[in-house]
Amino acid sequence: MNSSLISLSAEVVDEACAPIASAGAAFARRYPGGAAARRPVHTVYGGAHLFRADLAHKLGAAAIGAMTTYAPDATTLAIALGLPGSAALAAPPGAIASFNAAFSEDHHASRGPLWLAETVHARVLEKLRREPVEDLRIDFEDGYGARPDAEEDEHAIVAARAVGDGMNRKTLPPFLGVRIKSLGAETRARAVRTLDLFLTTLASTHRGRLPSDFVVTLPKITVAEEVAALASILDALEAKLGLANGAVGVELMIEAPQLLLGPSGESLLPRLLDAGRGRVVGAHFGAYDYTAACDIVAAHQSLAHPACDLARQTMQLAFAGTGVRLSDGGTNVLPIPPHKVSRGGYLGSHQISHNHATVIAAWKLHHDSIRHALIQGFYQGWDLHPNQLPVRYAATYAFFLEGLEVASSRLVNFVNTAAQATRVGQVFDDAATGQGLLNFFLRAVDAGAITDDEAAQRTGLSIAELRGKSFAKIVADRRSP
Repeated sequence: MNSSLISLSAEVVDEACAPIASAGAAFARRYPGGAAARRPVHTVYGGAHLFRADLAHKLGAAAIGAMTTYAPDATTLAIALGLPGSAALAAPPGAIASFNAAFSEDHHASRGPLWLAETVHARVLEKLRREPVEDLRIDFEDGYGARPDAEEDEHAIVAARAVGDGMNRKTLPPFLGVRIKSLGAETRARAVRTLDLFLTTLASTHRGRLPSDFVVTLPKITVAEEVAALASILDALEAKLGLANGAVGVELMIEAPQLLLGPSGESLLPRLLDAGRGRVVGAHFGAYDYTAACDIVAAHQSLAHPACDLARQTMQLAFAGTGVRLSDGGTNVLPIPPHKVSRGGYLGSHQISHNHATVIAAWKLHHDSIRHALIQGFYQGWDLHPNQLPVRYAATYAFFLEGLEVASSRLVNFVNTAAQATRVGQVFDDAATGQGLLNFFLRAVDAGAITDDEAAQRTGLSIAELRGKSFAKIVADRRSP
């Protein structure tokens, strides 16, 4: 190296760059990246008055019943939801085999529409039998309503005892929490009283232990001070009850447009994260409160509205890299059959047909909303009825399975060339894309679409490399002697 051409001394460069270290450390603290722990694909909201220790099992049984009635086989489910290649599955039986063979040659499919349909159907049923609910919120807000104080007191105590019972019986879902009422002036006292009763009862009946990853969801936030107040209340409750500080996480409900764009022209979402003082683990989008506040009429309030796309994207910008889990809202058109069989009665063919059409239409709407969110990078959403559970898992599994073949080829090729620019088909990959491809498999495993072993087999990476979640480290390790 020709030093005679260098005009700056090392001392000058060091002095100029000195602030970078402290700024970089602050950046790393603020944006630690995605959490290594598992992330649920949904949250089921249910009124607190309905919560029981075995509720998840009952919801699973109801969901299996819906599949038995409305999607007893893979082809029916695929056609109902419009899974890739499902149009061919509706053709006469003789045409399916030939189309399936042709479809499997297309690099956009793993092994054809029949394979996709059968794999999704089988894995959804297995999931509903094994773990039908991943995350459940005991709701004292919209799903519960306004009730006399004595009644809510009783339900808070009963629900807490049921959680303790579920912990003993190991019947609770992996993730659990409560949604309290708003800390706005009208419901503040009620919200705090319910939270106090619930946590005090649970801690006293279960030897000071809480379910792992337990959270409190705070709705209808308008100012960051509400989040700060909840954090302080939880500090006091944990100290009083002998719980570890920070044992209870906080989830934010993003429902007010003013949180996305404050009076000074900046997003207030980062302030909410700061106000939580390390407790904020999730942010849920409340689509219907949000669209109503935007003066969108009821007939057009939906998760697919462009206003919701803007809100979701703003949430992504505000929370990217912070480790905060993002969740979409729920589809409010529920797959409930309009005709019920009374005791000793039966349904006519017209009523059966009407039931089927109603449920399938609601399923398709829910599927399309889930897929729309998945494409946007929201891998979690709300389910409000057990009949929605089959669709949640089917849409999620199909999303990952249909792209499995292409993602596998691209990632294998990319790793083998040690992050040098490479091209597979018509897609040009760079290092950032390599991390995106790795994230695809991590999300697919977390969602249950594929197993660790299947991901390792597809990618040629070890499970340790996959779980390391760093494409740069994989490349560096592969390059080292």
